[in-house]
Amino acid sequence: MARELDALGIAGVTEPAGVGWRGNLESVLRANLWLRTASRVVVRLGTFHARTFIELERHARRIEWERFLPKGAPLRFRVTSRKSKLYHTEAIAQRLGEAVEHRVGKARVIAVVGEDDVADDTSPAHASASPGDDEAGGQLFVVRVLRDELTVSVDSSGALLHRRGYRQALAKAPLRETLAAAMLLGSGWRGETPLLDPLCGSGTIAIEGAMIARRMAPGLGRTFSALEWPETNASVWPRLLAEARGLVLPRSPVAIHGSDRDAGAILAARANAQRADVEGDISLATLPLSGVEPVGERGLVLVNPPYGVRIGEADALRDLYATFGRVLRQRFRDWTVGILSPGAQLEAQLGLDLEERFATSNGGIPVRFLMGRVEA
Repeated sequence: MARELDALGIAGVTEPAGVGWRGNLESVLRANLWLRTASRVVVRLGTFHARTFIELERHARRIEWERFLPKGAPLRFRVTSRKSKLYHTEAIAQRLGEAVEHRVGKARVIAVVGEDDVADDTSPAHASASPGDDEAGGQLFVVRVLRDELTVSVDSSGALLHRRGYRQALAKAPLRETLAAAMLLGSGWRGETPLLDPLCGSGTIAIEGAMIARRMAPGLGRTFSALEWPETNASVWPRLLAEARGLVLPRSPVAIHGSDRDAGAILAARANAQRADVEGDISLATLPLSGVEPVGERGLVLVNPPYGVRIGEADALRDLYATFGRVLRQRFRDWTVGILSPGAQLEAQLGLDLEERFATSNGGIPVRFLMGRVEA
């Protein structure tokens, strides 16, 4: 994600919970518009030490809540607390609500929730403001308490950033948009060579690839919580949108192919590609893995294969991975391959020399993203 920010002219610094930077509101909006792998962009409002509610209230009243919350607007708190004297999350949220009222006036807290809803395959980006609401509605404030240290942030994104808007038709075990983008960016692919996903499901890898190839900002069809903040300059967002639209290429400069043996999955992929406005950039076909052929001399094969979490799937999965490896070795020499793998036993069936690029989880299942070049 730090490289994504660098490409936007934002100097990001990798942190345990994501990537952070110091910037203005325009940088926050630009990040929401362009980041492909982040779950949300949050702005840190304050970090302070508190072991009692009196300390909490004193510090919370110094936060400039009015900069991010119009008077009378609803708000939500997401509070987590670990290894701290202040452990009752609802009580923490109540004191914070009182601090909001002290500065903004009567506050309407519509929800207090616990664990963060950030997807397990992605990370948030943090903007440290210098003087990022989900379907539940209301401006979200994220509060984390760890060892009596409180960090208060305001969400600038609204719905999680993987919700691009196109993925409405789903196949089995759908891949989140942000993880598909992380696979593409992690492989080094930038739309300069052909892309093939022979286990494409509902088409997320191919669609994200087409958006990268055409330089389409993932947030073009969205709106964000930060656009409702009192300090937001009404002229900034239209300018950023115009800039982004001006960069979009009319077509993908490279071939992008997706195939799947499930005809229903291909129908879903076509519908999703149409909603993403990249239907003309992707060739989709109902095809078994054994029937896949190269679409050029060399390119990238990128897949998110089944993981086999159900009893009785082991033998069929070993056969699938073995077939995939054999097809690659026989037909895709000198191509690059990237695979999201759930374990070494299945990886061994591929017969390929692959290196780990990153580890994460998908749907709660630990996975590794592996890359390598196919050799005969």
